[in-house]
Amino acid sequence: MTNEENNLPVIVAVRFSKIGKNYYFDATKINHFEIGDHMIVETSRGWQIGELTEVISDPKIRSNNKYKPINRLATDDDLIKKDQLIKKADDAIQVCQKEIHRLGIPGMKIVSAEFSFDEKNLSFIYSSSIEETPNLNPLKSVISKIYPRVRIDYHKIGPRDVARYLGGMGACGLACRCCSKFLKNFESISINMAKKQGISLTPSDITGMCDRLRCCLQYEYCYYVEALNNLPRKNKIVQTPRGKGKVVDVAPLTGSVYVFIDEVGVKEFLIEEIQEDTTHQENQQPEKIPSQQDRSQRRKFRPKGRKE
Repeated sequence: MTNEENNLPVIVAVRFSKIGKNYYFDATKINHFEIGDHMIVETSRGWQIGELTEVISDPKIRSNNKYKPINRLATDDDLIKKDQLIKKADDAIQVCQKEIHRLGIPGMKIVSAEFSFDEKNLSFIYSSSIEETPNLNPLKSVISKIYPRVRIDYHKIGPRDVARYLGGMGACGLACRCCSKFLKNFESISINMAKKQGISLTPSDITGMCDRLRCCLQYEYCYYVEALNNLPRKNKIVQTPRGKGKVVDVAPLTGSVYVFIDEVGVKEFLIEEIQEDTTHQENQQPEKIPSQQDRSQRRKFRPKGRKE
């Protein structure tokens, strides 16, 4: 580490909830800390207690002097209060869910709730089974009376975030879902990723516990795309050491292709062992595209008795 980097402030990442993202703070004035320590910080939502998840080493991030400072490390009493706030938030979930049922708000379910450390803010995180945002005004009115002098926020999350919060075993059998263990952001997943990798398109094989396409479909997708660029497409005529044949399947991970050869059957060959049969391509006559004049002539000379 250079002298210039030594003079930069100590920046750490702090997370306030299980499904929340990391926020950067200046920990220069804190003498000793470790990953997993809890810290008291001031945020736009009041005083919060959060968990230190990372010590930032990127000089570009550390050179930013706009980060708020860490107030102090959490004490044993702070951790006891944190547990009390968690229980209080669980009670708030029960109250809010009961009011949702009483008011008949369709499709809405409270996933979690969180009190700020100074108890001036209460945040409800909810999901909805319908696309339209539900009308929360009646609910807000009731909950505000139950928790007076508390600022209350409502945040809607999608099914992937719900799965991340709930945790548990993944659809593949892993003890902990990827979204709960290490994924920080959800990338766009498409059905084409499964097709490129030759994965079965049966819904149970490509959807996760959130009923959305599995995040892991993107893990090896780029490798498959690159590997497929070096392999011939299916139904291509190629020349092999056993004779001429048609490509019936490809194996991108091994760099090989399966070729059907008359009187031989299907055989596997490495990409280095085959060549594209250019003579077959040359002998193929391109399909003639009818000109506008030809189409007009066909319209003109129709068999008698056929209605236009």
